[in-house]
Amino acid sequence: MTDATPTSDTVTAALVVIGEEILSGRTADENIAYIARYLTKVGIGLREVRIIPDVEDEIVAAVNELRARFTYVFTTGGIGPTHDDVTTEAIGKAFGVGVPIDPRAVEAMGKGYSGAELTPARLRMARIPEGAELIDNAVSRAPGFKIGNVIVMAGIPRIMQVMLDAVAPRLLKGRLMLARSVRLDVPEGDAAPGLAAIQSTHPDVQIGSYPFFEKNRLGTYVVLRSVDADRLDQARAALFALIDKEGFSAVATDEP
Repeated sequence: MTDATPTSDTVTAALVVIGEEILSGRTADENIAYIARYLTKVGIGLREVRIIPDVEDEIVAAVNELRARFTYVFTTGGIGPTHDDVTTEAIGKAFGVGVPIDPRAVEAMGKGYSGAELTPARLRMARIPEGAELIDNAVSRAPGFKIGNVIVMAGIPRIMQVMLDAVAPRLLKGRLMLARSVRLDVPEGDAAPGLAAIQSTHPDVQIGSYPFFEKNRLGTYVVLRSVDADRLDQARAALFALIDKEGFSAVATDEP
């Protein structure tokens, strides 16, 4: 089953990162930036990220709120074999369905484990909400799953990445986000009034400014983003008109 009918509409997503180890600082999250870049490249705009603990009610509340607001909700973490891996139960509760051991998941895990190795703890990873599609896991074989518009993946980065590769072809894609970047050798505060004026006249172009300090000088990267190439070019032209007017030193660059 696939959602992947091409669309010119904006396709949006939220990401829920689940895990006490992230909130406590014991583990540094490596997934947020990877997922953000990946989704941008395929035409899905990541609009919100939440980091929440392994608490069933909090997972249910976050997923139910976000799945009503965004095209897709991705989750990472909490689908392992231990007692504190409660994401699967929470997703079942959010959708009002049971989470039995799924024969399809057992079969998939059989490619990586012998019968004796499929212990009760490991079989926790074969519990799948009723009605969900499996997401292949070529690394450790315990699958993720997709139910409705919610995509549930592992928290271990290399496993999450293969799951994302497996599920991405099934998803709706919007128009690709295009970007143009310009380096200004002036402090952000000097550029801010002009950038605000350009933003007001080009509301469909995202204009971000990012200060940097290099060789004892302050500067600013300005990044313009839009799904519309013509509107992006118009905003870029307005930016260079501002640069000429103010006498700024600037150069077009790749996005930093």
